[in-house]
Amino acid sequence: MRTLVVRTATIAGAIVAAACVYDAPVTPTSKTITAATVSTSPSLQLTAGTAELGGRYLVVFKPGRTAGPDISRELSANGGRLEGLQEQLGFAVVSGITSDAAARLVKSSAVSAVEADIEFGIEPATEADALDAVDPGLASATAPQTALLFARQWNMRAIHADAAWAGGSLGSSSVSVAILDTGIDYLWPDLNGRVDLSRSISLRPDEDARLQTWFGSLGRHPITDLNAHGTLVSSIVASNSGFFAGVTTRTTLFGVKVCIVFNTCSTAATLFGIVYAVDNGADVINMSLGGAFLKSANPGFVSVINSVFNYANRRGVLIVVAAGNSAADIDHTGDVYFTYCNSPHVVCVSATGPTAAPTSAGPFTNPDAVAPYTNYGRSAISLAAPGGGVTTVNAFVSGPCSQTSLAWHQPPAPTPGAPLPPPVIDGPLCPSNLGLFRISGAGTSFSSPHVAGVAASLVATLGHGNPAQIRARLQQSADDLGAPGTDPFYGKGRVNAGRAVGALP
Repeated sequence: MRTLVVRTATIAGAIVAAACVYDAPVTPTSKTITAATVSTSPSLQLTAGTAELGGRYLVVFKPGRTAGPDISRELSANGGRLEGLQEQLGFAVVSGITSDAAARLVKSSAVSAVEADIEFGIEPATEADALDAVDPGLASATAPQTALLFARQWNMRAIHADAAWAGGSLGSSSVSVAILDTGIDYLWPDLNGRVDLSRSISLRPDEDARLQTWFGSLGRHPITDLNAHGTLVSSIVASNSGFFAGVTTRTTLFGVKVCIVFNTCSTAATLFGIVYAVDNGADVINMSLGGAFLKSANPGFVSVINSVFNYANRRGVLIVVAAGNSAADIDHTGDVYFTYCNSPHVVCVSATGPTAAPTSAGPFTNPDAVAPYTNYGRSAISLAAPGGGVTTVNAFVSGPCSQTSLAWHQPPAPTPGAPLPPPVIDGPLCPSNLGLFRISGAGTSFSSPHVAGVAASLVATLGHGNPAQIRARLQQSADDLGAPGTDPFYGKGRVNAGRAVGALP
C-alpha cells in the first residue's frame, strides 16, 4: 500500500514563480498571488534589462554581414562577455559592457542595431507543501492516473489526459521537448531520468554563479532550477508520474535556462536559446515566458524574433508559448509587440481554471472557465488549456518544487523614488533535507506545457519535422468552447489530449 501525508509548510518570503506575468515588476515587491493581486485589466511591462545583468545587449548584423570580429575587438579591449553568436541568423548577445561600448559597436559597418536586453517578470506564489511519502514505485509510469496526488490534478482530467493514457498514448523517448525556463530539478523523482543533461544548458552566467554559491558542493548540472517555475512546467509536459501525473511519461526533456531566481527572463538569452534548442534536436519547444515591448523602440528585437521563429519552423520545430496574464487584447496591439504570441508560427495558449474548489481534491467547479488574468485575441490565441483558477489555491496547478529553489526578498528603496537595492537571497525554499515539496501556481505559464505535452504525443505518432500538421491536429481535436468556431478566449478550443491521439471520438 502507498500512503501519503501532505503537511502544509508555509515558507516565509516564498517566491516560487507561479506564472509568467507581463505586468509584474522587474524586481517584484509582492510575494503572493491571490484573486486580489492577479491583473484583470490590460497592463504592460515595458522595461530594459536590470542593472544586475551588467549590461546585456542584442547586437543585430546588417544583411549578409557579420560583426563577430568587431565584437571580439571590443570585448578584448574593454572587457565583457560574448554569450552567443548566431552568424547565420545575424545576431549576437553580449553582456558586461557599458553603454559607451554599445555605442561603439553600433558604429561598426556590419551592425544595424545594438539594443539593451529586455527582461520580463514572472509572478511569485505564496507557499510550498512538504510531502511525506513512501517510494511510489514505477507502476504509475504506465498508468499515470495512479500517481499519488492525481486526485488534486483537475487539470489532467480537464484535458482528458487519462483517456489518452488508457489508449496507450504515453509519449516516446525519441521525442524531445526543450523547456526554455528557469531550469529543471532533474533529480526530483518525477523527473529523474526524463531530462537529457547532455543537451541541457544554462544561458545565464549570473545564475551559474549563484548555483556555485549555494549548491556548489552538490555538483549539480547548471540546468538545475533555483526558482521552481521551470521544474513545475517540465513536470506537466512529462513526468514519471509517481507523485504528479504528466501529460506524457516517456517524452525526453532538455532544459535551456534563460530565466533566473529573481523571477525575470532575458529576451536576448531566450532568442539564443530557441536557436540552441532547434540545433540540438528539439521537436517541440515550450516557452512559459514572455512580455511586451514597444516595436518602435526595439526594431532590432522585432527583426531577430521573426528570423528566429521562422528558422525554427523551417527546421520542423513546433513552438508553444504562454499567452500571458495581463488580461490584454493581444490582437489590437498598435506599437506593442507581445512576446511571443505575436511571433510567427507559434501555438499561443490561453488559460482556463475552476471557479471553485472547496478542498484540494475538489469538487472542481467549471474547470473550463476562462481564467480572469489570461490574455486574449481571436487571431492570436490558438488554444486554451488549464492554467489555474484564482479563487483558491485548491484551483491552482500543482507539481514538484525544485530541491535547489531559493527564497528571497526585495528590500525597500532607501528613500522614496530611489532605485531598489539588489534582492537578497534568504536560503533554500524547498530544501532536500526536509524531504520533497509540492508547489502550486496559476497562470498561462502552466497552460502552455499541457499543449506542449499533447504535441509531444502527436509527434510520437505522426512523426518528426512537421509542425504545421501537429498544430492543425491540436486545433482540430480541441473542444470547441465559448463562441462557436474561433473564440477570442479559447481560440479553436480547449486542448483535448484524448481526442488528439485518437482515444476519444
